Amino acid sequence: MKVCHKCLREIPFETRILRSEECPWCSAALHACLNCKFHDPSCHNECTEHGTELIRHRDEANYCGAFVYIEGARDGTNKAADEAKKKLDDLFNF
Repeated sequence: MKVCHKCLREIPFETRILRSEECPWCSAALHACLNCKFHDPSCHNECTEHGTELIRHRDEANYCGAFVYIEGARDGTNKAADEAKKKLDDLFNF
């Protein structure tokens, strides 16, 4: 299931997302970093894929060749970070 990063509604496209594709409900660009599975704000260049060019506007359409549409919505949680915080809290909890 593909979901728009802006309105969080399901995208009805089953084929490859082209650079010019827009969300049918909110007109947001779909071939954008915020919809890519490699987008990670905590990484250098906000991308886990090595060798990608700097994209300044992550919500706008771009020509990135590494783009792969993420399946499902980003829920904003990071399980690894949550587990690390819990371990740290347990370590210093007297």
